[in-house]
Amino acid sequence: MLSAFVRAFRTPDLRRKLLFTIGIMVIFRVGSFLPTPGVSYPNVQTCIDTTQNDLLGLVNLFSGGALLKLSVFSLGIMPYITASIIVQLLRVVIPRFEELHKEGQSGTAKLTQYTRYLTIGLAILQSTTIITVARSGQLFSGCPVDVIPNDSWYILLIMVITMTAGTGLIMWLGELITERGVGNGMSLLIFTSIAASFPTALWSIAGGDNGAFKFIIVLAVIVLVVGMVVFVEQSQRRIPVQYAKRMVGRRMYGGSSTYIPIKINMAGVIPIIFASSLLAVPGLLAQFGDPSAGWVQWVSRHLASQSAPLHLALYVFLIIFFCYFYTAITFNPDEVADNMKKYGGFIPGIRAGRPTAEYLDFVISRITAPGSLYLAVVALIPTIVFIVLGVGTNIPFGGSSILIVVGVGLETVKQIESQLQQRHYEGFLR
Repeated sequence: MLSAFVRAFRTPDLRRKLLFTIGIMVIFRVGSFLPTPGVSYPNVQTCIDTTQNDLLGLVNLFSGGALLKLSVFSLGIMPYITASIIVQLLRVVIPRFEELHKEGQSGTAKLTQYTRYLTIGLAILQSTTIITVARSGQLFSGCPVDVIPNDSWYILLIMVITMTAGTGLIMWLGELITERGVGNGMSLLIFTSIAASFPTALWSIAGGDNGAFKFIIVLAVIVLVVGMVVFVEQSQRRIPVQYAKRMVGRRMYGGSSTYIPIKINMAGVIPIIFASSLLAVPGLLAQFGDPSAGWVQWVSRHLASQSAPLHLALYVFLIIFFCYFYTAITFNPDEVADNMKKYGGFIPGIRAGRPTAEYLDFVISRITAPGSLYLAVVALIPTIVFIVLGVGTNIPFGGSSILIVVGVGLETVKQIESQLQQRHYEGFLR
């Protein structure tokens, strides 16, 4: 693999793409440390060292720790991810969006434009919310200093504009990587954000009580989960498809054999994100209630606490539910069956048309069951082990972060390998 990287850097075009991608990643990380105008950076550091906020852990993880620092890139890539998911889900509700999706490249460009507009709107909403929470002192509960010393209206307006502009810049940087880099721009920025927090977390574990023992156990868990993710993410069910021969003029077309690759985990990390976001809502609402109220204490004890049995049970249930829900939205058996019938394709032993759609639906429903259980196990193993070790549940080694890092890494390696093979070089895996 190292020799393949050397060959990649020896190829001028590929070297230019790799260096361009690395440069964008560096710019992204630098922006994560630039404080927003109006924010006292020393006070923010004091609050981070003295307090802890688990409710915003997922968003803070995807921003590379920039959220709790109130930097220019505080919102990270989350507004774009949320906007993309919303636009994808709206295809089921709004027929116009489904028509655009079927129009090909022009329709996809229009949907991408809608996603950008929605991203800016969500960035304005989220930046306003975060600034309001920080101004009220709820972002760092119990912090003795103010992170926003001057809370006049024009300072707050400048902060909202800066954070929103930072989100727009991140979106543009991700698209630059996709167009001029190695591809998967948004995914690589998420990868950069999550991977950047790994060394600090490992160092904090090694420096605590019984640090060496806990450090070895955490590394073993990470290796185990990474191996599981690589094995499952590379696995797929291949449904054979045969295309009949047909005459067009004097030429004969078709007669080829191919397959439909169906991954065990078709939903990716989306179910984990949905489940984590929904479970964070009760705790967020409890922060605005009376701390002495009974319902606030019950929510804090059973729902907001990541080590509570009820929280873990709901987490597993929501992951399985959203895995089926998102798979049903993204994979349409009727559409696949119609396209196969249109071009003369059929599954051996299955009639074209409605029987093919029913067969595909049968396969998808059966293969999603182990896929959803796999997601639940990947999400729970690190959390349970960290609870037992007493190292906390807010470190960036959860199932979602490992799944994203490994998935993006595998996809990036595949893209670099395909470009190497186009130039008659060996790939990464011999």
